[in-house]
Amino acid sequence: MPKTAREHDCTNPEHHVHDAGGYLQAVEKACEERGVRLTPLRAQVLGLIAAAGRPVKAYDLLDSMKALNGSSAPPTVYRALDFLLEQGFIHRLASMNAFVGCHHPHERHSVPFLICDGCQTAIELEDERITRLLDTQAKAMGFSPRAQTLEVHGLCAHCSAA
Repeated sequence: MPKTAREHDCTNPEHHVHDAGGYLQAVEKACEERGVRLTPLRAQVLGLIAAAGRPVKAYDLLDSMKALNGSSAPPTVYRALDFLLEQGFIHRLASMNAFVGCHHPHERHSVPFLICDGCQTAIELEDERITRLLDTQAKAMGFSPRAQTLEVHGLCAHCSAA
């Protein structure tokens, strides 16, 4: 019997909780399998994003890097972010101009996000039905989609109850 949307691992927010160390190990393994290098700087940026547990802005990352290393130039952080985005290890939330860790570092996928305007959390809600519907509608209009990141803003259950 097929799982319902709530039962599916990728749509269950509890499935997305990863400790930063375990997440970094999964990314290291994925890099090894792909033949790409996770430099110490890239790993440090990824570790900061993973440890934050919520969307992080580039300049907040830069401030954290300066606190840890004594200095960091914006281009180095942006190059690390570009690599992590290209490899699918993080997602960029355009509406917030922030980055979040991808909870599935071994696979590239399109992702809808539920973003709470109250507490600023972002829940990765991978659901193939949504991705397929958007892709089908785009193609029906003669549009050739390359990537999807759907951002849905509102209030999480906790903030709604407050």
